[in-house]
Amino acid sequence: MASAPSFDIVSKVDRQEVDNALNQADKELGQRFDFRGTGAEIKWSGEETVSLQAETEERVVAALEVFKEKLVKRNISLKSLDAGEPRASGKTYKIDAKVIQGIESEKAKAISKKIREEGPKGVQAQIQGDQLRVTGKKKDDLQAVIALLKGEDFGIALQFTNYR
Repeated sequence: MASAPSFDIVSKVDRQEVDNALNQADKELGQRFDFRGTGAEIKWSGEETVSLQAETEERVVAALEVFKEKLVKRNISLKSLDAGEPRASGKTYKIDAKVIQGIESEKAKAISKKIREEGPKGVQAQIQGDQLRVTGKKKDDLQAVIALLKGEDFGIALQFTNYR
């Protein structure tokens, strides 16, 4: 007999798509008239962190909006981006934005609790590292869980993968 139907709940971002959005934003910052002479730039400052800087707080915030716009056009949820507040660094202002990957244990527990309390009977959620595996007796129950979770806001972007 086949195993019970299941799917995984993950929070992953395609790094290449984020890189493409970053490159598009950088190109736009170099071409737009309102960014000329403001020292506005955007670049990777680590594996999962994007650094933005400009000479004024207003321009660095505007540069962040340009980056967010590019992410949305590439179907990347803004919940996957944790942007800090603008801070002065010498004569420039900087913003560090972290790209969130994986589900933290606290949020995983909250999702699991939500499934237990409001999901169909006979559906279990197991936390496996930075993702959750949901199993149930019927595929209809799993689809009900997906619908339930799509209606909730856990503060992170959720994807549903390995549906079988």
